[in-house]
Amino acid sequence: MTHSPHCLTGMALCLLAGCAVGPDFKPPAAPAGSGFVPPGQLPPHTAAAPLPGGEAQRFVDGLDIPGQWWTLFQSPELNALIERALGHSPTLEAAQAALREANENVAAQRGTLYPSVSATYEAQRDRTSLAAFGLPGSGAYLYNLNSASVNVSYTLDAFGGVRRQIEALQAQAEYEQFALEASYLSLTANVVTAAIAEASLRAQIAATEDIARAQQQQLDITQRRVTAGGASRTDVLQQQAILQGTLATLPPLRSQLAQTRNLLATYVGSLPADYAGAQFHLDSLRLPADLPVSVPSKFVEQRPDVREYSALLHQATAQIGVATANLLPQLTLTGSYGGDAASFADMFSPASVVWSLAASATQPLFKGGQLVHQRRAAVAAAQAAAANYKATVLTAFQNVSDTLYALQGDADALAAEASAERAAAGSLELTQAQYKAGGASYLQVLTAQQTYQTAAISLVKARAQRFADTAALFQALGGGWWNRADIAANSTASP
Repeated sequence: MTHSPHCLTGMALCLLAGCAVGPDFKPPAAPAGSGFVPPGQLPPHTAAAPLPGGEAQRFVDGLDIPGQWWTLFQSPELNALIERALGHSPTLEAAQAALREANENVAAQRGTLYPSVSATYEAQRDRTSLAAFGLPGSGAYLYNLNSASVNVSYTLDAFGGVRRQIEALQAQAEYEQFALEASYLSLTANVVTAAIAEASLRAQIAATEDIARAQQQQLDITQRRVTAGGASRTDVLQQQAILQGTLATLPPLRSQLAQTRNLLATYVGSLPADYAGAQFHLDSLRLPADLPVSVPSKFVEQRPDVREYSALLHQATAQIGVATANLLPQLTLTGSYGGDAASFADMFSPASVVWSLAASATQPLFKGGQLVHQRRAAVAAAQAAAANYKATVLTAFQNVSDTLYALQGDADALAAEASAERAAAGSLELTQAQYKAGGASYLQVLTAQQTYQTAAISLVKARAQRFADTAALFQALGGGWWNRADIAANSTASP
């Protein structure tokens, strides 16, 4: 019985119309929770303190995040540094290349949906003994043979195994896309955090140097009092010890500052010795007044790491279909058309035409349980991916909740530190005046100095912490990548 080409084509179309085996992926539903903190625990705004960077911040539900969220700090130097980092970061270059690779793999795999066509041409000249054909004599026969053919092979994706493999590779490409977004967010947040750390260290160094100058002045006063008989040598030694203790804190701070500058150099793709970025100071930064609090149902779509694990779950689900299809028959159509002739001119004559057409079906019967266990492994991998996705969502919500609580605590701490610093400064000034007038002991002066030094440094750290945790909130909420217009146009491949 023979089949016409139209019949074979119709059979192929019917098989291709079948459904792909394995589960169809559905993105997990967003958590049903109503917020990031229990009701009533997030006030409408934070506390305020009467100093730069002490402004109250409002929590605004549903407020969108700009794609370039770092511009809210209103620092041209910071904006320029981040643009430099985005243009020269090796980490971003690697992530963009990985995305291009994944997209090319998808495009390559799509090619398996189409027939494989190849052309072959062979020319040979042979000398054959006549005895090989049972002819008498010892003569030889010389002849030429030219062969040309077009070969076609097509494996029908009857059960969707190829389509599931393409789906898995598309999920891998989606994973790489959000890995790129995660790298972008991590880089920008790291630059902001390092710039704030630099500003904090500069402020701590400046405060420490101011304290050391004040202590040096007090030492000079004490030495004059010793000369005048109003103080003892012990007072001088105590003041010298306090001064040297203060000066001893400066080298570690300067070392940390240099290391932070080196870190910024790495972020912008520069060698430490070649880095010449702007210097950052706390007074040059502005605290964003309105803080976004995303809607939880949208939040899982905005966090790059959550989207990464969703893509991994999609990939694992598609692999179940691949493993299932491997258990079923593989249907293949092959054909060839060409010619064989002694001379090239005769190769295309009707008498020289050769062709073949074949169809085959291969059904695995026994592989020692290999295919069955591979499918079970794929199911287990999908279950693990689902659990990892849930863990990532929980961690994401924890990050936002932790940061919201931290921002409230930062504002309260800054207000308290500002009050403590003012009180310590007033106490020190009063105690020094009393000491000059003979109404206070030198021990009281030393105690007041130490209290003020601690309060001044703590105030600087509290100011910096508000900026750092504000940046952490934008990072925890996803960084606004969905509002960017520059998302990797050069990182995608055209199928």
